[in-house]
Amino acid sequence: MLLPFDEAGQGQPVVLLHARPTDRTMWRAHLPLLAEAGVRAIALDLPGHGDSPLPDHREVAPWADVLDTLDHLGVDRFVLAGNSLGALVALQTAVTAPERVRGLALIGYRPHDLPPSPRLQTAWDREKTALDADDIEAAVQAGVDSWTSPNASDEVRAHAADMLRRQLTSQLAHGEPNLATDPLSQNADALRTLAIPALVGVGELDMPDFFQGGKSLADELDAGDLVVVPNAGHLAPLEQPEAFCALLLNAFRSR
Repeated sequence: MLLPFDEAGQGQPVVLLHARPTDRTMWRAHLPLLAEAGVRAIALDLPGHGDSPLPDHREVAPWADVLDTLDHLGVDRFVLAGNSLGALVALQTAVTAPERVRGLALIGYRPHDLPPSPRLQTAWDREKTALDADDIEAAVQAGVDSWTSPNASDEVRAHAADMLRRQLTSQLAHGEPNLATDPLSQNADALRTLAIPALVGVGELDMPDFFQGGKSLADELDAGDLVVVPNAGHLAPLEQPEAFCALLLNAFRSR
């Protein structure tokens, strides 16, 4: 399935993959910054998000859709940058086609089998309670409070709310997708043997789950120390686009 995309600039491709409660518009501030730096920046909507509707009666394999879309765009080798869900899909894409990935920038990653902290469980419970009561606005507010930092600007919080509202409305209408077999589950050593330069980071004000998950992932990928994005929550790239772009360019510009 071809995914909706926005792109800007020319040069080495960087593919931007959004977090679960958002869509490709979370990267709208990043596209011109990266284009000005001589990068071809491509932001995708993952299946079930933004302008990418869930296909009927079909297993969803976001990593395959990413690769199909990049084939369509004539992109052979690329850097993958992902936040939260986007970080997971970046890893799934990398183990599926490692020869095509020049680098990985992964922010706010947590393996699904990691038991949630009380703070994360509370975030999930607030959203579920609101959705069970058919109160979309309460669910949106719970998400904004959970996934952005208290220091986020009004503009960032409003943008996050718009994306959350759209995603939750779609989720209620169409349900959760049936996922194909995760390529990460097919090889226990897939990440340890992935010889791709990587940067792993977390927002300074994110939940402890993502510090723990990020540190574990950095160790598995031999990526060095966990990078902390200052003054940001779980949606660190959304809150701090300049800082995130600087990290990305410093890590991979010469590759």
